[in-house]
Amino acid sequence: MNTLALRLGPFTATLETPFGALVDGLRQLYPRAVFADHASYADFHVALMPGEGARRFVGRQARFLLDGESLFKPLPQSQALPMFEWGLNYAIAGQAHQYLVVHAAAIERNGRVVILPGAPGAGKSTLAAALTRSGWRLLSDELALIRPGDGKVVPLARPINLKNQSIGIMRGFAPDAVFSAEIADTVKGTVALMRAPEDSMARVSEAAPVGWIVFPRWQKGTMAQLTPWSKAAGVMELAHNAMNYSLHGADGFRLLADIMDRSGCYRFTYDRLDDAIAAFAALASTH
Repeated sequence: MNTLALRLGPFTATLETPFGALVDGLRQLYPRAVFADHASYADFHVALMPGEGARRFVGRQARFLLDGESLFKPLPQSQALPMFEWGLNYAIAGQAHQYLVVHAAAIERNGRVVILPGAPGAGKSTLAAALTRSGWRLLSDELALIRPGDGKVVPLARPINLKNQSIGIMRGFAPDAVFSAEIADTVKGTVALMRAPEDSMARVSEAAPVGWIVFPRWQKGTMAQLTPWSKAAGVMELAHNAMNYSLHGADGFRLLADIMDRSGCYRFTYDRLDDAIAAFAALASTH
């Protein structure tokens, strides 16, 4: 049995698992400084265990347990690595209510953060992955943690989840990046994880204020275009993407409204990553 503790931004998670391939995958995707053999305190106690009954031997499965309770249907053992990442996202979104948690990527440059909310398939993870290889710092590709006290985004830099054609695109764009093996036939199709840049992982204690809210959409054959968008509509869409918005109530609305009031709000369509990088470089130079 393998027992690990991982320091992930503001959180500590412990992991217990007999799956050596899962541990090897995590050590490939996270820097050594993240790991410890034990933790005196952990926010999340996670275990990935074999399936029960015959599933321990035939059609082998993995079960995700949080605090000893199984939360999801078992998956094939070959999917244990993305299952750990997905399950941890679920745990953070469901328990880390000291933050307003927005389903969005978050990147930073020159001391200001771009929040990139988007539905699955909008291209936010691919865009964030490319930008973090082009001078931007990754804070998160999935969960933007907004601190109510000052409205800053707290880093949660972890491997970037890529799906289907995005995997080949990023392998070609960043051939020197570290990728997990491709895992086929998941609920999201074929997936792979890309290791976050070393600088992003080293700066997980550095929160930063929001400068822009950008709603991205990948659309084949389009030119990269940033279009200013109504802040009233933008704050409502941002609230729609806030996973624990109802728990924060009126304070959550005021927090999002204050952030939107002092930030630029845009829609962004793109096809080619090089054009997107140029557009965001120009955005970073604005006030």
